[in-house]
Amino acid sequence: MTDGWRPAWAEVDLDAIRHNAGVLRELTAPAALCAVVKADGYGHGAVPVARAALDGGATWLAVALVEEGVALRAAGIDAPVLLLSEPPVDALGEVVAHRLVPTLYTAKGVEAAAGAAGATLPVHVKVDTGMHRVGATPDDAVAVARAVADAPSLELQGFWTHLAVADEPDDPYTTEQLERFEDARRRLAGAGLDPELVHAANSAGAIAHPAARYDLVRCGIALYGEAPSPAVGAAIGLRPALSLKAGVSFVKPLAAGERVSYGLRWRADRDTVLATVPIGYADGVTRRLSAVGGEVLVGGRRCPIAGTVTMDQITVDCGPGATVAPGDEVVLIGRQGEEEVTAAEWAARLDTISYEVLCGIGSRVPRVHRNL
Repeated sequence: MTDGWRPAWAEVDLDAIRHNAGVLRELTAPAALCAVVKADGYGHGAVPVARAALDGGATWLAVALVEEGVALRAAGIDAPVLLLSEPPVDALGEVVAHRLVPTLYTAKGVEAAAGAAGATLPVHVKVDTGMHRVGATPDDAVAVARAVADAPSLELQGFWTHLAVADEPDDPYTTEQLERFEDARRRLAGAGLDPELVHAANSAGAIAHPAARYDLVRCGIALYGEAPSPAVGAAIGLRPALSLKAGVSFVKPLAAGERVSYGLRWRADRDTVLATVPIGYADGVTRRLSAVGGEVLVGGRRCPIAGTVTMDQITVDCGPGATVAPGDEVVLIGRQGEEEVTAAEWAARLDTISYEVLCGIGSRVPRVHRNL
């Protein structure tokens, strides 16, 4: 538990992060491992996760925002930090000051980065091979890379792309993307450009597509112990790092026929024991979970959420004659005894992905880091 007054917390096992980094490093060697710690380390805590990933064999870190990179530097982390999108022009001074490695893909971005850099600034150029989110087109990528190489204050360190369906290993689109990337690389070489680092693989690419590994793999969800999809990563020995827990705050007997929570949509079909747990949709326990059969662990048993999830609380049907008391531990995600509820289970019930489940755990839930 935490030092706060509300008994609700997320435990993060940093040994699991170290383990997962080691698994990914061994699987993808000789490629280097870049640990993606954006979105506060997918809700796990970016700084402690970054340190643990580096302990486990990562040599690079990656973030989405300049602010996220600055926070790593403020914590004393000195490893290379890649920005996964081109930073705003007015943020480039901070990029340079904090020794972040920007991704660039526009002429405007190259010009601004060259103007902001004092000494030589390493940059990576991103080519859009089919994700169609950000990046230079294959036709433009070589021109962007040429502009970087020609700028005295910039160094073309990396050239990369991002895979759209690597978590669907039977989809031929990944092969098509890699072929487009290879074509762009050939044109790059024809222009006399040979960046130090070429990379394409996210977690799914790193696990399921060896051809995508190149010099560096960028692993996010797998670092946190979650398979990128049911078809990829389930058998490589990853360990989930996060458990979401709370303590029972109130217990009452409930008679058959009584209804519970907003809308009174849930009705007890027999006498039972109802436990209130102080965590709700403001904390990432999405309201829909109660409508799709969401369960929690109490005393090592699966117990259904009873009634609508509210902003700050849920109620749990513990069953007839259950021995439950205030303070008893409730596991919403994680293991208790022989039972386990996973982020992937939530995702399957909610028709989403484990990424969203983990990132959705609210900021008012304290993170308790084990094995620092």
